[in-house]
Amino acid sequence: MLSHRSIMTGLRAALMALFVLPVTAPALSQERDLHNSTKQFSAPADLSWQDWEDPDELERTWDAAIVWAPDGMGGSERLTTDKLEQQAADTGITLPTIIYMHGCSGIWPGSHERMKFLAANGFLVIAPVSLARETYPQSCDVDTLEAGMFRGTLGLRRNDAGYAIAKARNLAIVDGKNMVLMGFSEGGIVAATFKPKDETQTVRARISEGWTCHTPWPEDRGINAPENEPVLTLLGQGDPWHQNQWTEGDCEEFLDPGNGSRSIVYRQGTIADEHGLLEFETARNEVLAFLQEHLDL
Repeated sequence: MLSHRSIMTGLRAALMALFVLPVTAPALSQERDLHNSTKQFSAPADLSWQDWEDPDELERTWDAAIVWAPDGMGGSERLTTDKLEQQAADTGITLPTIIYMHGCSGIWPGSHERMKFLAANGFLVIAPVSLARETYPQSCDVDTLEAGMFRGTLGLRRNDAGYAIAKARNLAIVDGKNMVLMGFSEGGIVAATFKPKDETQTVRARISEGWTCHTPWPEDRGINAPENEPVLTLLGQGDPWHQNQWTEGDCEEFLDPGNGSRSIVYRQGTIADEHGLLEFETARNEVLAFLQEHLDL
């Protein structure tokens, strides 16, 4: 297996060719309505289960996806799914790819920081945006730390994850044998509980940041990864979102240590009381070590 340093060195020249054309930043309009602060949410009474698998709605989450890729110089470059589709077939390189699921509030600066970090370390990162759906219920209130405001949201978001995995496989730049499903907060629940519908939706490994695996709703409890998909879960013991009787705990009891799965609970220091853990170097190093262990890099 090649070292992480080797793959970064080998990709540098090819990536320079991929990004030699000027890449204009996505228009600000692409970001509009992708966060709780600006999104116009649907009333629960107006929702139908048919919306969950509506092809047009699923495509909206892909079209609005946030994309960060290595720039070939140890940094990262922001793209769009359209740009990937235009350029990917013109190169002979493939990249290990992370499908990243945002939290309940949508796209925020922390989403970009996580994706940029992963891209700078050699990964293509694609984040489908569930809030890009026209029909979408409010899921949480970040000011009051109220979550689970609509029970069906996680089912909807698991559909978005599966759709993005399958769509990414069609891109020439994506290494289909080295795909990871990763998520933060509500997106971490999606990463933990997602069930692939067919082989086009399978991944090599999963990472969940800021989730305990505990909830009264059985469809959202535990881990649904098959035996051949190791899972890394990260949690602060004092996470302010999970200090209640319904979600307290951690994921250890649901994981298979035999396949390399791990539950890391930070119990000391500032990180122990945080929901967002990848702002801390120790958590970032854990993620990179897990990826290097379980992917062919």
